[in-house]
Amino acid sequence: MAQAYFGGGCFWCQESVFKIIKGVTAVISGYAGGNQANPTYEQVCTGQTGHAEVVKIEYDEKEISYQDLLTVFFATHDPTTLNRQGNDVGTQYRSIILYQNLNQKQEAQNFIDKLNSETKAGQPIVTEVKALAEFYPAEDYHQNYFEKNPNKIYCTVTINPKLKKVKEKFSHLLKPGI
Repeated sequence: MAQAYFGGGCFWCQESVFKIIKGVTAVISGYAGGNQANPTYEQVCTGQTGHAEVVKIEYDEKEISYQDLLTVFFATHDPTTLNRQGNDVGTQYRSIILYQNLNQKQEAQNFIDKLNSETKAGQPIVTEVKALAEFYPAEDYHQNYFEKNPNKIYCTVTINPKLKKVKEKFSHLLKPGI
């Protein structure tokens, strides 16, 4: 299985979005991009660890491409806001792509360059593209959060609209039955 690592705000949102994409076999919420080993949620929230909330996406390249994952990623968060997604504010919510190899790095950079060339509002993409050093899975209560808590206010107000958008815009990329 191939892997992709994306951060675009709260990892609960990213996890929920990518779990419904065909070819995705696992999505794990966690922390990456910082300098502290084995950080906790509380430590990451201070902004002192340098980590972002990210998801590790395991996927079958025969069913979904890295390019398609990038398309969904950029369409489901605002890559022009620095250290913020909606009401989630702080460096841990920054837009970030953590690449594992030079091909992923180049694809991500080319995608960003294309988006920047198409931007009419003049707001550049601020997504950080950085080599993955280490991924730390988040605590168990963060895993499958939306599935466990679909009626929590954050889920109904923030995650449900994202899922609706993905289902409408990317129906061709959804798992069967979604």
